[in-house]
Amino acid sequence: MNIVEIIKGIADAITLTDVIICLPGIIIFGIWVAKQSFGKTSLADSSPRRHNMPVHMTFAPLLLCYITVPVVILIKDKLFPSLPEWKSVFIDSISLLVGTIAAIAVISLIVKKYFVRGFKNFGLNLKTIHKDFLAAIVNLLCIWPFVLLMFIFTLFLGQLISGPNFQIQQHEELQLITSHSQLSLRILIIVITCLVMPVFEEMLFRGLFQTMVYSVLLKPWGSILITAALFAIIHTNAPHWPALFALGICLGYSYEKSNSLLRPIFIHSIFNTISITAALYSG
Repeated sequence: MNIVEIIKGIADAITLTDVIICLPGIIIFGIWVAKQSFGKTSLADSSPRRHNMPVHMTFAPLLLCYITVPVVILIKDKLFPSLPEWKSVFIDSISLLVGTIAAIAVISLIVKKYFVRGFKNFGLNLKTIHKDFLAAIVNLLCIWPFVLLMFIFTLFLGQLISGPNFQIQQHEELQLITSHSQLSLRILIIVITCLVMPVFEEMLFRGLFQTMVYSVLLKPWGSILITAALFAIIHTNAPHWPALFALGICLGYSYEKSNSLLRPIFIHSIFNTISITAALYSG
């Protein structure tokens, strides 16, 4: 399969709806570029958040969630190998929910102890919730064309290397929610994916890691890019990395621009909600 055939196949798969959805984001991004010189001046007034957090403390919640939870699931599989599949997935999801909430609690203790002015300096101020929600929608519209472009690029590269049968698999949570019809399990996955995980991952990656990297580099864009890369590769599905990296840049920029962690949380939550809705609708 040659390059021309691959491009033609991908182009045929792009619908008019895709173009219409991406158009507002392209316009918004064009306006942003014109005003901010490709971002060179957009974070000129940004400064590192004040804290005295040790570097190793940023890894404590990460280890708690991404190591403890898989170990618990492995033990469950050893002790109860004959569970029906959906019940096994339900217990796995409960384990993830409990582990994530525990990690959020650990992050909260870190913020309270090490951040100057605590949660306010961390970027959790409920007074800005309405403004951050509206800005999150605009930010997501802006980054959506680039996320789609990264998926197209990954699909092109995959078909070029592996052949025409290469496809980008759905995220694990999307696979689970479409392959199991039990209402309790679907509700649990939606709560985790659309509410709990966005809070945890933004508190961890933007709140802790990006803050720490910014404190070391003293360069906002450097910290955004490094954190976006870490955010992408922590997800195990490698074909999703380019799209997640693009999304991570948007999440990191929105945090530094607004100094509000609510904004990337909303962006992340809306993105996940759209993904789940699309998966259920198509399934």
